[in-house]
Amino acid sequence: MWMAVEHFTAPPVQAQRSAPESMFVNARIYKADAKFATAEALAVANGKIAAVGFASEIRKMAGPQTRVFDLHGKTVVPGLEDNHLHGAGGGPGVDLSRARTLDEVLKNIGARVKEAETDEVVVTNADWHEAQLKEQRVPYRKDLDKVAPSTPVVVVRGGHEYILNTAALNKWDINKNTPEPAGGRISRDENGELNGELVDTAKSFVKLPPPKPPTLEDLVAEHKKLNAAGLTSIRYPGASVEQYRTLQEMQKRGLLTIRVTQLMRPPARTPQQLREMLAQGGVKPDEGDEWLKVAGVKLAVDGGFEGGWMRDLYQKPYDEGGTYRGLNTFPQAAFNEVVKEANRLGWRVATHAVGDAAVDEVLTAYEAADAEQSIVGKRWAIEHGFIPRDDQFPRMKKLGLEISAQDHLYLAGPSLVKMWGKERASWVTPMRKYIDEGLPVSGGTDAPVVPYPPLWVFYHFVTRDTIAGGVLGPDQRISRQEALRVLTVNNAHLTFEENTKGSLEVGKLADFIVLPEDLMIAPAKTIESMGVLMTVVGGKPVYQDDKYRPAISGGR
Repeated sequence: MWMAVEHFTAPPVQAQRSAPESMFVNARIYKADAKFATAEALAVANGKIAAVGFASEIRKMAGPQTRVFDLHGKTVVPGLEDNHLHGAGGGPGVDLSRARTLDEVLKNIGARVKEAETDEVVVTNADWHEAQLKEQRVPYRKDLDKVAPSTPVVVVRGGHEYILNTAALNKWDINKNTPEPAGGRISRDENGELNGELVDTAKSFVKLPPPKPPTLEDLVAEHKKLNAAGLTSIRYPGASVEQYRTLQEMQKRGLLTIRVTQLMRPPARTPQQLREMLAQGGVKPDEGDEWLKVAGVKLAVDGGFEGGWMRDLYQKPYDEGGTYRGLNTFPQAAFNEVVKEANRLGWRVATHAVGDAAVDEVLTAYEAADAEQSIVGKRWAIEHGFIPRDDQFPRMKKLGLEISAQDHLYLAGPSLVKMWGKERASWVTPMRKYIDEGLPVSGGTDAPVVPYPPLWVFYHFVTRDTIAGGVLGPDQRISRQEALRVLTVNNAHLTFEENTKGSLEVGKLADFIVLPEDLMIAPAKTIESMGVLMTVVGGKPVYQDDKYRPAISGGR
């Protein structure tokens, strides 16, 4: 539906005195508003959308200083957002992101081992997953020993697992008699020997130097990469106070090119620890503005792909002889008390919960907090929510919860089929069900666990296709309109910003992207490889493809 021009409601004298700073015309604009209306052009004033509608009407608003961008029929959608992005990847450690076979993984590690100094520990970064490998498995202890017989090696796999060679196991005195910590696992092979895997709390046996908070320069570079992928807003799910202070400095210097909300993650296990850590951080709930704001605190109750806490056993042989249902990393009673204390202190809570048993625990704790002081309307969240069950949806709705969902299945489909069985894996992140149940659900990636391009999220949600495992759960596909809302205005709703961003309507922030093809009708596979031509934040281009040259002219 093409829309007539929509303007700010402002006194006529003000409208005559101030022309838009810029306008973008000759485009196919999807507003992503309630009617999912389209338009031909939009005008920007003071970083916000001043008008949107027919190009002929928008052009009449131009003044002598107005910059007019002719987009030559390209598609414009609201800026894409990521609800759960730890980082764009990269950083120190052996880079395994381009490896496609186990041999390549071992070759990269082996090359670094040859350069290692005496007593040095060789560590990889986390920018990889076994789904990218031909063999569809991780390198185990015996594999690593072939290229590192005496140098300790720690392979970092996502945020929940390390894989060690024999030298590393010996360095930290980990053996068959080492007891597993609560909420952790020391894995063994079919012969009962250690295979080098340490999952969740078992990682604590390994003493690596703590990661340094990203510098201002690191974050500037990261945000530029994200802008190039079409992201205009991100939510950091549990970063440090130091990172938040760096982001504040970036805002002060005018260096932010992406809007940021951040969940704080104090590693508290008791109410007293939570109080002390939050007080020490000196950050207030929901402080900030349209560029940078605090979005709550993040907690976690289970593991990741290999440790999601389930009601039912894992698939054989991952069930470990009929005993393994995943990992509970925060026992119910203690978790209840921390959640209730967060509520008393006025903090919104978002909790990592992968398996259905983990979702049970989160709901029980949230209900306990709600019984003391209502959380309805505060938009508490479940992060990930891979395996929700029918009996849980009414409880979620009663509490007014938000679902922060990501495209993990796109990357990890084959691994999840092996560990959880095809039926359970096909249910992972059931977007269709969440939407049909009337739950507010937003989208993201969990990068660098899953690569950060948001158009891959869009592609996966509308097709349920995976990188290496084919289509899983086709009944959970959602429409393209729904997918666009999931990645835009639904993300804004998650952080109480739906009235200021997420759709291209008058008065909202002028955050949008220009695409080479129509996202609503292009062949699905095209979306997976589609690039971004331009990213605009607050009306200002923050990224432009080197080969894209929109015609730019002055006003009348």
